[in-house]
Amino acid sequence: MIEPASVPDVEERAALREQDRIPVAGPWVTDLEVRYVAEAAANDWYTHAGESVGLFETEFADYLGTDFAAAVPHCTSALHLAMLALDLGPGDEVIVPESTWVATAAPITYVGATPVFADIDAGTWCLSPDSLAECLTRRTRAVVTVDLYGGMPDMEAVRSVADGLPIIEDAAQSIGGKLGDRFAGTLGDVGTFSFHGTKTLTTGEGGMVVTDRSDLSERILRLRDHGRTPADHRFFTTEELAFKYKMSSLQAAFGRAQLARIDELLDKKRQIFEWYEERLADVPGVQLNRRRDGLTNTFWMVTAVLDPAYRLPARRMMELFDLHSVDTRPFLPPLSSLPAFAGYDTVATAARRNKTAYDIAARSINLPSALMLTEAQVDRVCDVLLTILRPRKETS
Repeated sequence: MIEPASVPDVEERAALREQDRIPVAGPWVTDLEVRYVAEAAANDWYTHAGESVGLFETEFADYLGTDFAAAVPHCTSALHLAMLALDLGPGDEVIVPESTWVATAAPITYVGATPVFADIDAGTWCLSPDSLAECLTRRTRAVVTVDLYGGMPDMEAVRSVADGLPIIEDAAQSIGGKLGDRFAGTLGDVGTFSFHGTKTLTTGEGGMVVTDRSDLSERILRLRDHGRTPADHRFFTTEELAFKYKMSSLQAAFGRAQLARIDELLDKKRQIFEWYEERLADVPGVQLNRRRDGLTNTFWMVTAVLDPAYRLPARRMMELFDLHSVDTRPFLPPLSSLPAFAGYDTVATAARRNKTAYDIAARSINLPSALMLTEAQVDRVCDVLLTILRPRKETS
């Protein structure tokens, strides 16, 4: 049995309040980003209108080695465009892993399709190929994979089970990651990225949709600009009602600077993970993000999964860290547990079937992983975790 975490007394709490709070996520911004944005603010008008957006798209596609990249307001819009381009709609089922942010599944409902929630693999925390196989029906029209916290699923097995169904890869959390020699975001028919302020590469808000399929890229270009094609742009003619899903020049300029520094950003993420890995290596019953052969994990969020013997729910862990002025996040709760999806018939089956996602979410948290973390701050986080997990002898 494990001793419940110690709670600071009144004096200790006062001292802790005086300490700088350790953030769970946040960017690394330099003078380069400031310069790029200032240049765009001065120049991206008239004949140069939108120039930074086009440059960011080209540079991003070149980095990944894809034929097409479109900068959009956020990853949610990227996913929405991907599903629209694949012509998903009412009567269709789209399989999505339980463990992801709601934004992965919400666009399924935007197009009128039905989300089907699959379990995750206990090692990768990503879509389980076995669960995917259980979820397939004659109505299944697409599969969404999620590269959770910078890891990736067994894509060879996923593709084998999907058997030709289109795959949308939600790579929001894994820019720069690789499976073999292929970058995250290039492992399916279409890939999507987030540049939210918490992400490794940020534009404050923003996203990107990428693909090598010309049929999808042509459709996405039309759908993201109110139904206009580039050829129709000057004449303001539209053949269908669509959406306004375009990134601004100032965001794109910021993203270009971040992309120029991507190796530096990724190295810092790996350094942060290695600080945690070294300090927590000998702590029993604590599993961090797993490394595996052939995978370049970006460790977007350092995640701690506690052994059930600790009997310490995720929410209680977060409360205890909070008392020590340390911000954390929960392991994403299963989608089928969210009230937002309560009206779907697929929820009840998912809650019974997807035991791994429910189990891991109940006893796991994301530790501080902000790009500006120092080694001393990681030391402090680990000290707090060890205090929380301090064992006690069982009374006889």
